[in-house]
Amino acid sequence: MTGSRRAIVAPVAGTTRDSLARPVVWQGSSFELFDTGGLYGASQDPLHALVVEQGRRAITDADLLVMLVDGREGLVSGDERIARELRESGRPILLAINKTDDKRAQNSMDFYRLGFEPVFEVSAEHGHGVAELLDEIVKRIGAEPPHELAAEANREVRVAIVGRPNVGKSSLVNRLLRAQRVLVSDMPGTTRDAIDVPLTWHRRRFRIVDTAGMRRPGRVASGGKVEMVSVSLAKEAIADADVVLLMIDASEGPADQDAAIGGEVDRAGRGIVIVVNKWDLVKARDTNVAKGFDDELRRKMRFLDYAPILHISALTGERASKVLETIDKVAAARAARVPTPALNKFVESITATNPPVSPGSRHVRILYAAQIGTAPPSFVFFTNVATTFHFSYERFLVNQLREKFGFVGSPIRIQVRRRKARNAPRQKN
Repeated sequence: MTGSRRAIVAPVAGTTRDSLARPVVWQGSSFELFDTGGLYGASQDPLHALVVEQGRRAITDADLLVMLVDGREGLVSGDERIARELRESGRPILLAINKTDDKRAQNSMDFYRLGFEPVFEVSAEHGHGVAELLDEIVKRIGAEPPHELAAEANREVRVAIVGRPNVGKSSLVNRLLRAQRVLVSDMPGTTRDAIDVPLTWHRRRFRIVDTAGMRRPGRVASGGKVEMVSVSLAKEAIADADVVLLMIDASEGPADQDAAIGGEVDRAGRGIVIVVNKWDLVKARDTNVAKGFDDELRRKMRFLDYAPILHISALTGERASKVLETIDKVAAARAARVPTPALNKFVESITATNPPVSPGSRHVRILYAAQIGTAPPSFVFFTNVATTFHFSYERFLVNQLREKFGFVGSPIRIQVRRRKARNAPRQKN
């Protein structure tokens, strides 16, 4: 229905936990679709009660309900229980019987006893019957034109919250939303899907993506298919984001895996904010701990020296309001553009006292500079001889660009090109 592979699919009961919200565009109309976890039936998931609670909240908030049943398994008592609860909600209901293309689906007629009309026989895997279901959904809810949805999406800042398991990512999402939108528990690995939720703050629109905890690759491989897909979705969320919140557990301190995740964000060219959560626990032990903590963090993540650090408590709300404010600043910096005259005046001033150095120690002059892109800010420097700068000089340029023009929380990309002579002799035929 969404035309994407955003929900984890695995033959394990209880795979889906949080309610996933995704936009759907169909036949000139658009609407938001919520995929809930299984409400009843066999599940060994210790968080199943929380999953059911989430599903019930989604039912309460919906304009239309689609009850999905398993045509291969046939009508079971859990289906009848769900049907009763859905009727009590007072919402309009459509019934979809899945897996009806399977030859073993011999009992689909039993579902008509539930009394819902119309009934749609579909195959979610192969797409059979899905178009007819979408037609009826659009007919029932009078969805908005898709250009309005696209315009809203284009104005959004996409924010991915990443980090190791159990650092408080979902707690922060709920704190920012001021609602229990995603599941929170002390059990590592609670979040599996990458969960999108919209948020408006001071007329700014954000789309917050809560991701699964990212362990070291060896541990992920031993965690099975669901965890491998969860981490893959978290990496996709980084690639799709404008700004990434890298969350660190203050009570454990910065770890090598935190640096590894931060490295992925930096390589992807995304804006980044380092959010140190559970600061209330650390502060209670030592009120002067901030400088030492931040020095150690900077030492382990020297490549993220441009990223702002926030100390917060998602549990108590301490300084959580600074998170959105900082995201907004980083998003703006990532999209900033320096006028070419101002950039070349800046280059002239710094090269007068600190001339460029090439790896071969040749005499280098920067002839001209221009910003060639944003998100991340990217610059090209045309020189007389060099096609690269010495790494130390490139770092010097980046630091000077930040000091002069800002770019807080955003990586900066630099290219060096040798400008060819304009009056080079033409080759004779």
